[in-house]
Amino acid sequence: MKTAENRRTYRIAQARIALLAAVLAWPGGITAQSVPTHSPGYTYVDLVELSESANLVVKAQIRRQSAVEPERSPGLRPGWVRLYLEAETEVLFAGRAAIGEGLRLLADFPLDAKGKPPKLKDTSLVVFGREVPGRPGEVQLLAPDSWMAADPSEEERLRTVLLQVAAPDKPPRITGIREAISIAGNLAGESETQLFLETATGAPVSITVMRRPGMAPQWGVAWSEIVDQAARPPQPGTLAWYSLACSLPPALPPSANLSPDEASRRRAVEDYRVVVERLGSCQRNRS
Repeated sequence: MKTAENRRTYRIAQARIALLAAVLAWPGGITAQSVPTHSPGYTYVDLVELSESANLVVKAQIRRQSAVEPERSPGLRPGWVRLYLEAETEVLFAGRAAIGEGLRLLADFPLDAKGKPPKLKDTSLVVFGREVPGRPGEVQLLAPDSWMAADPSEEERLRTVLLQVAAPDKPPRITGIREAISIAGNLAGESETQLFLETATGAPVSITVMRRPGMAPQWGVAWSEIVDQAARPPQPGTLAWYSLACSLPPALPPSANLSPDEASRRRAVEDYRVVVERLGSCQRNRS
């Protein structure tokens, strides 16, 4: 029995070394400044960006844990600990790689009030990562703390995001503003501003801002070649909203403003400001 236990201890030690080597080889390295916190939790934007980047999104129950020495934990932020975890797969939410019943991974966690690591045995976590080539069962997290505590309401939010991210007709990523033009109408206070956006796929996207006398500006977005004056703004918590709120520049670039006169150019700038303000901030709780 003692020999068998020694062999098991040796295998665990070897697995730790392999995972630590993978962490050290992460592109760009890991710095304390790049490790986000987990309070007050992931925003919609966080979940979208984690879901788009991860090859594996897995819910797993922790079976064993052991702390990695601080000197072997590059980029570990003060007040945190890096843990080597052995876990049992519960749910594969999304994956572009094969996964077995057992997982091994490294992850960072905040120390408790007494400076002790959290006790995670039998706790379920959702982790965002990718497989380690040639090492079945090992998962490399996108960042040392790209995990969240398993919770039914948060898991439902995650499922919604994963379905949106996987949709074949999801909105394209916005890369810039090609041109903006504002034209005055026949009545005082009447105008129309059109913003034509650039996208990563080349797909056409345009925003129209309408002004009518005595009314607040109205705007909408068209995701096709047809400039639709009846288009509506995207709803928050959708990829259409994310594509705009997290990609549009904070101000209209002067080089894109092709309006015919100074008054129209000022109006285009103001109409663009209306769009950005109504979209709201692209809030992230992680770096």
